[in-house]
Amino acid sequence: MPHIPIDSGEPGIRGLFAFRPETAGPLNALAEVLLRGDNTLTRGERELIAAYVSGLNECRYCTASHAAFAAAQLPGGMDLVDRVRAGTAGADLSRKLQALLAIAAAVQRGGREVSADLVAAARAEGATDREVHDTVLIAAAFCMFNRYVDGLATHAPDDPAVYATAAERVVTYGYGHPAPQQAGQAG
Repeated sequence: MPHIPIDSGEPGIRGLFAFRPETAGPLNALAEVLLRGDNTLTRGERELIAAYVSGLNECRYCTASHAAFAAAQLPGGMDLVDRVRAGTAGADLSRKLQALLAIAAAVQRGGREVSADLVAAARAEGATDREVHDTVLIAAAFCMFNRYVDGLATHAPDDPAVYATAAERVVTYGYGHPAPQQAGQAG
């Protein structure tokens, strides 16, 4: 049960955004830039970083959400996402992305855990300064998002279909944009 009354009926961060819409705008804008904006990392790769960090933080809602968002945008789908989270993706993941995930894991443990060696390893695999920067920022932002969601004890649905539906909406419309209402539905 959430620590505060969330009357929207929405799970996770969506319920919190409905509770406090004035903070939803900037947080959705940050997610939009980090996960969907122009970048040399694909949207699926960036969502995978978000899902990976959320899994390390044991945030059930964010892990399930961003795993679904990543799976919808990666050729390997949920099987790849699950193997990345389990540490068994191996050759199915580029060495550059493996190095960036190591940086993301370091950020999750603490910002000062990101070492020059981790950055050098990512650069050696072709990561750009912007990719290193964005990986650190995605990981840091998701530590915040995870703590926001779990700190207020929001609801995380058990049904994977809920997350798959959300993935369709996010992939199509982005963050902060509700899917258009079906004809005949009240707004």
